[in-house]
Amino acid sequence: MEATASSTAADEQSPTSAISRWKFEVSRHYQHLLDKTTPFVLYRWIGFMVIALIYVIRVYFMEGFYVVTYGLGIYILNLLIGFLSPQVHPEALELSEGPTLPITGSDEFRPFVRRLPEFQFWYSITKAFCIAFVMTFFSAFDIPVFWPILLVYWVVLFTLTMKKQISHMIKYKYVPFTFGKQRYARTNAAESSSLSEE
Repeated sequence: MEATASSTAADEQSPTSAISRWKFEVSRHYQHLLDKTTPFVLYRWIGFMVIALIYVIRVYFMEGFYVVTYGLGIYILNLLIGFLSPQVHPEALELSEGPTLPITGSDEFRPFVRRLPEFQFWYSITKAFCIAFVMTFFSAFDIPVFWPILLVYWVVLFTLTMKKQISHMIKYKYVPFTFGKQRYARTNAAESSSLSEE
């Protein structure tokens, strides 16, 4: 019994267990900070815009790292497609016996559920800009390339992808944004009781 207790104490004192405990504590604290930022949508996106602006200014003054920026643009396009796409493909819903998207005005309202939620979209895009910013400090990633070709290719790719996404949205009649949608005002208990007395 004493031998097991002493071996357990020795395991807790080992450097690997101390490092793993430290990593767990850091990741837990980091996740706690991320969870606290969830309700602050506007401030999160303002922070992202500041990070993106810093990256753009650095690339502009360095006059390089265009391949890194191109890769970042492709990754952002991939994230944007996930952000604009429904979690369950509407065609799969048509084939299944389960619930479907509302087709007429009398159908039950179902909110749009994204394949990539807003928080994950923000987190992924912010992390991508931070990683790309760190890559600009290493000359190995500064591959000489004629950047206008990359820019034209990205614009063509973006245009074709968005055209396909918009036609998909029109075909299945969904809008991935919540602004402009009808909202119902909440009535408090005092108003409802005064109405019932009349």
